[in-house]
Amino acid sequence: MLKRTHLAIGLAFVFYFLPYIQGNKFIFLGVVLLASLLPDVESGFSAAQRHAIFSLQPIKMVFHKNSVFHTYSFLIPVTIAVAIFSPRLGLPFFLGYSSHLLIDSFSPNGIKPFWPLKHHVHGKIVPGGGIDKILFVVFLGVDLIVLFNFIMA
Repeated sequence: MLKRTHLAIGLAFVFYFLPYIQGNKFIFLGVVLLASLLPDVESGFSAAQRHAIFSLQPIKMVFHKNSVFHTYSFLIPVTIAVAIFSPRLGLPFFLGYSSHLLIDSFSPNGIKPFWPLKHHVHGKIVPGGGIDKILFVVFLGVDLIVLFNFIMA
């Protein structure tokens, strides 16, 4: 899916879990949104790749789109490491990253959830296509409604 769709869905995850978060809610929000974009770091279409300072050419040479970064085999140990380093960041990291994997599992490229196993999960929602645009609009609408309710409460 497109970056904006990942962000809109990640924001929906934030709003769902926000009432249960103790501590800095802005850090929670930021980590979820950042982690919702992180699996695409190896992609040449990643926003970070467009800036020379963030060029990850060695990663692109080793990993191709939807490689190890698009797996729960990568997500789980990295989440454990994040949680050990900073326990308050473990949950938002997992939520953002796993929301990305969940949504990408519906794309034609899909994901290999438990790499290096060959099992491949995919769907028919084309990134940038009509359904992707509808998902973005629906989740953005839900996000705005929930935000409005938070403000008015």
